[in-house]
Amino acid sequence: MAISETRVLPPEFIEAAGKTYLEDLSTAVGGYKGADLSKAFGTQYVAPESALQTQAIQQVGGLGSYQPYLKTASALTGPSAYQAYMSPYQQDVIDTTLQEYDIQAQKGLQGIAQQALQAGAFGGGREGVQRAEYMSASDRNRAALQAQLLQQGFGQAQQLAGADYTRNLQLAQAAPTLAGQQIAGLSTLGAQQQAQTQAGLTAQQQLAQQQLMQPLTAAQAYGQGVTSLIAGYPGTTQQTSQPGPSPINTALGIGSTLAGIYRAVTPQQIKVL
Repeated sequence: MAISETRVLPPEFIEAAGKTYLEDLSTAVGGYKGADLSKAFGTQYVAPESALQTQAIQQVGGLGSYQPYLKTASALTGPSAYQAYMSPYQQDVIDTTLQEYDIQAQKGLQGIAQQALQAGAFGGGREGVQRAEYMSASDRNRAALQAQLLQQGFGQAQQLAGADYTRNLQLAQAAPTLAGQQIAGLSTLGAQQQAQTQAGLTAQQQLAQQQLMQPLTAAQAYGQGVTSLIAGYPGTTQQTSQPGPSPINTALGIGSTLAGIYRAVTPQQIKVL
């Protein structure tokens, strides 16, 4: 009796495609395992600090630019601070004014002498009293004028020192603010530059990663296509059978069958001793 075997096989073109897919997949996986990943990953794809950011960091020291102004303002609080603001011509003005005052005072003495001469009392005690009173009043006026001139110069120097003190305080307050605004502006622009550079590096990294994965991705896509083909094309049925009995075996079998039948239907003879 012959034995048959039934096998379900895919179409030949699908089977060939499957073999090609396995070869491509094996090659792609092997290539990925041996690939230099440093070309697709690494610090070379991290944007460095931009030039403006570096400049901003360098100008952080400018936040301490208030110190010279504060030091100057502090020096203007002492009792002798006004001296630096006294006019260099102050003493000349005082001397000239007093000289003119002295000239006018001498003219007043001459007037007293003339009055005494006209009154016939020249050189008398009355004239001496008048001269003494006049000189005493003149000296007081002269001292008051000198004090007034000195006070005027001192007041002007104090005003100049106070104005400079206020100006230095304002500069001390404004310097860090201005420096901070400049640093913030540079930092903002620098961050924008860095972000733009980073976007370019990220695009390069994505391209490098796609190039690294492209063989494996293509093989996987090819495999999905082969899988779809297998689902769309049912396999073919192939039957195989083992070889049948040879003519000799058949004849022997027939002979044995016939002999059995003959023995069954023919009475056996009994041999009598």
